Amino acid sequence: MRHRNAGRTLGRNAAHRRALFRNLARALFEHGRIITTVAKAKEVRPYIERLITIAKRGLADPAKALHARRLCLERLPDKDAVKKLFSEVAPRYTDRAGGYTRVIKRHERRLGDAGETAFLELLKAGEKKVRLKERGAPPAPAPVSEPESTPAPTA
Repeated sequence: MRHRNAGRTLGRNAAHRRALFRNLARALFEHGRIITTVAKAKEVRPYIERLITIAKRGLADPAKALHARRLCLERLPDKDAVKKLFSEVAPRYTDRAGGYTRVIKRHERRLGDAGETAFLELLKAGEKKVRLKERGAPPAPAPVSEPESTPAPTA
């Protein structure tokens, strides 16, 4: 039983899962939008958002810039991807407090095992996440009908 074990293992051991997250993060920073399975997209999202937050912290305080860059290189050992993270991606979100990525489910299934696929993309500068329906929104008011006037009785 796996009581209280958070996170999906994705059928991999820890080292393989870490390598998967690094590869997905590198591809996302390089292309801005990738196609992967829904489960992988939902699992890698906190990993990517943590990298962006560390990079933002390095941009905000020049004294912590080198430390933040080294932390990102530890988590994502690709110098070109980290350079792009610090120069293009993190400055885009300086005024945003989290929620840098979006997962959009696709209708096409993956060829081979018919796994559900999704787009994982970085939000653009100033873009908001849009929900189709707001949860807990009050129902629309009922239309008001005018009272019918009754003719006055004649006596």
